[in-house]
Amino acid sequence: MITPPYLLFLGDAPDRLAAKVAQGIRDWRPDYAIGQLRLPGCKADLGLADMTLEEARAAGAETLVIGVANRGGVISETWKEVLGQALELGFDLASGLHNLLRDEPALVAGANAHGRALHDVRIPVVKYPIANGEPRSGKRCLAIGTDCSVGKMYTALAMEREMAAREMKATFRATGQTGILITGGGVPLDAVIADFMAGSVEWLTPDNDADHWDLIEGQGSLFHPSYSGVTLALIHGGQPDALVLCHEPTREHMRGLPGRALPSLEALRDLGLTMAQMVNPDVQVTGISVNTAGLEEAAARDYLAEVEERMGLPTVDPYRHGAGRLVDSLAAIT
Repeated sequence: MITPPYLLFLGDAPDRLAAKVAQGIRDWRPDYAIGQLRLPGCKADLGLADMTLEEARAAGAETLVIGVANRGGVISETWKEVLGQALELGFDLASGLHNLLRDEPALVAGANAHGRALHDVRIPVVKYPIANGEPRSGKRCLAIGTDCSVGKMYTALAMEREMAAREMKATFRATGQTGILITGGGVPLDAVIADFMAGSVEWLTPDNDADHWDLIEGQGSLFHPSYSGVTLALIHGGQPDALVLCHEPTREHMRGLPGRALPSLEALRDLGLTMAQMVNPDVQVTGISVNTAGLEEAAARDYLAEVEERMGLPTVDPYRHGAGRLVDSLAAIT
């Protein structure tokens, strides 16, 4: 188990989106987040207290969490001195990167010397089955997006919170490192061998009560050349009854791919349904979630209204304005 509270390490993140792991923990487990540690040149700021390692230990922090999700998931050479110092001062280390803490000899030696733990949450720990596509009892909702990092996890978490308030049966199902760090369990889907990805999602969302909803954390985008395979595995393994479309309207191009424009919400709706109908002919698109963090309040509400009128679906920013209308749409599915 990863021991809270955490000092969130932002390293030299070039922007706030690059620190999305730390951002997610701060937003959904604020009691875990004592402060942030930034290196020179860091452009991300979570609004937490900037702390040195010594200050954070004195404040009670137990684990230094690498809160950066960079392209390729690598541990930067510029971070290693700080990570080693953290072990010396009594921190455990936790990371969701592809580049594993346990594969860094200096960090392993430091952890052994000081009796500290290294937590790599992006390692599959279950022997997952190959998907069979058989129907399962219960209901499932999957968030899919026009791009990476547009708010799919936030959408599912906000819906779970709203459903819990209504005493509806619902479970957030984490499929990435941030969700796993927030909830304590899940499937690190992009680290699963390709043949078993859809099967791991079937395993994560088993038979359940007829009125129970699994809210599956989305990943990647069907339109993103780098990460579309992970999205398709979620669709086919999840066999969703409902799809929620996710979008960020100020994005100038796909994440990490300058010059490649985002698809329209109409294109996402049509392609998402086509892929999902292969495993669940009755799937419906039930709503649209828009990340309006880059818009002022008036502009955000105007944009949401325009999209809703155009698409004919309830359109909200569930983190900013609440997920009630998205949940209303799920509740209408019999």
